[in-house]
Amino acid sequence: MTQQIIITTAAVFGMLSVIFGAFGAHAFKKILSKEQLKSFETGVKYQMYHAITLLILGFNLKNITPAVYWCFTLGILLFSFSIYGLVLSDAKEKKLRFLGPITPIGGLFLVIGWFLLIINLW
Repeated sequence: MTQQIIITTAAVFGMLSVIFGAFGAHAFKKILSKEQLKSFETGVKYQMYHAITLLILGFNLKNITPAVYWCFTLGILLFSFSIYGLVLSDAKEKKLRFLGPITPIGGLFLVIGWFLLIINLW
């Protein structure tokens, strides 16, 4: 995995989390319940946390392997984006139930990414 790919991925995820956070704070505030908004914000926070982590790791390549990169990237996509889909589809009363089991799989990828990072450090 090249430094340019890792940093670009981090920047895209970071940019999208700011955009999604702004929508959550403004546009979606009118159409989402407090519970839905809280879930949406959880997706945004986890996306940003892991975007920042990828950015830091991208500048310090000795601590990242392709497996760590892919676990964080897939984790963000599956965890945060499934939450976005669940919340927005629920708000339109057409909940995409198939996304429900995807969220914990994304969370598992994030946990595995952190575990692999620990292993890489030792």
